[in-house]
Amino acid sequence: MDVSQPTVVDHIQRLQRLETVVYTMDKLVTGAKENPVFPDFLAGDRLLMMVHGEVVAGIDFSNLKPDDVTVNGKEIHLHLPQSQVFRARLDSEKTRVYSRQTGLLVPTDPNLETQVRQEGERQLQEAALADGILRSAQQNAAATVTSLLRGLGFENIEIE
Repeated sequence: MDVSQPTVVDHIQRLQRLETVVYTMDKLVTGAKENPVFPDFLAGDRLLMMVHGEVVAGIDFSNLKPDDVTVNGKEIHLHLPQSQVFRARLDSEKTRVYSRQTGLLVPTDPNLETQVRQEGERQLQEAALADGILRSAQQNAAATVTSLLRGLGFENIEIE
């Protein structure tokens, strides 16, 4: 089997966007439109939503450059591209409005739910980043690539 540097780079790049971590979460998110003159019971609009979503992270191996891989016999040194968040999205089927309070003098604001959903996605991604999703994605990708490289016959594998 050919284990030259160009062949190894090609094998790793075939992994493309390797998704290595899926972070799932439920979170209560609130949103409100308030009127500076009238009290909320007359002119306010409040929404409490239980959002359910996921954040997916991994490594995009299309960013792997030939000089990121050094082959010397059965030894290989590999510099992994940085992990990244591929997507953060809410699951609409599992996301529910928990409560909505609209003042007596105003119609329900149709944009408030959209704004709360967007805030939910932002908070979900923020929580995943705070919990170390990128570090986990990097570690999981290193384990996957190590298995691939062992399968190609490498005995001494150094990944950074």
